[in-house]
Amino acid sequence: MAIAKAERLMNLALCLLGTRRPLTKRELRSSIEAYVESFGKGDDGGHDEAFNRMFERDKDDLRELGLVIETVEGLEGDVGYLARRDSNRLPPITLDAEEAAALGLAAKIWQQARLAGAASGALQKLRAAGMPLAAGDDAVDAPHSALEPRIPAHEAAFEPLMLACRDRRPVVFDYRKSNAAHPERRQVEPWILECWRGHWYLAGWDRDRHAERVFRLSRITGKVRSRQGAFTAPVPDHVTVRETVEVWAGETATGTARIRLRAGHGYPLRARALTVRELGDGWDELEIPNGRGLDAWLVEFGPDVVVLEPAELRADVIDRLRAVAKG
Repeated sequence: MAIAKAERLMNLALCLLGTRRPLTKRELRSSIEAYVESFGKGDDGGHDEAFNRMFERDKDDLRELGLVIETVEGLEGDVGYLARRDSNRLPPITLDAEEAAALGLAAKIWQQARLAGAASGALQKLRAAGMPLAAGDDAVDAPHSALEPRIPAHEAAFEPLMLACRDRRPVVFDYRKSNAAHPERRQVEPWILECWRGHWYLAGWDRDRHAERVFRLSRITGKVRSRQGAFTAPVPDHVTVRETVEVWAGETATGTARIRLRAGHGYPLRARALTVRELGDGWDELEIPNGRGLDAWLVEFGPDVVVLEPAELRADVIDRLRAVAKG
């Protein structure tokens, strides 16, 4: 059904774009195969009402997709339709050096995502038009440099959640918190996916808790299932959602913490450290920003990190480690 409608809309658009004069409903009805198969050519006047309803819907759908359709009244009172090419032609695409470089980097970043093929094809079309995409890079599929930005998306939940965010569809999935032994069912209205510290997070509205929540994709177990119906909570703007993920992931500091870190380990922690002091015996003492979600991050470093203070952070890390040990 969806393919048949898409083909019918495409044929209608081609007819309206290809004509030099306005075409009447009768002419369009006899020219487009889908209309002929459903309603005939209209010679006997049958099915006129049903055809008119479908034609008006199709015309509205094309206009919503951005096609500029003109309605022209002829000298004899007949109403015709056409889509002038000059009114539906996109302006020339011009990119400065920084914008072109950003597109080239984006194509490399999304190598493992669903958009990789589409991004590569779009860049090839831009390059064919004579537009440089990245300095010193003469091909979309050029060999990778030694240092190259990438955002991997290995989680099975990434693609269905990306589509759900795009289509504004509620989802249901099983989620295991870092301090829980077993997953629990979550009903979420997904807003956006964000990548922090190499991990993907979903920000959205938790229907059961009636509050916004952030979920790490690697902790989603099983399949992500879509649900019918509209969102029940307003979707905040992109900046607000990014701030939500940032706070949850511990990027926004509310204080400081002291930790012991094994020498030669934990370089992300060292990069954020306010002070570093060598303790000897293969350990260093660091003062790092302390915010929400820091305990979950520290657990990832396992036995290479020991929390000294504050006591609340130390207790949270111990609880998480015990939950992981229990499986």
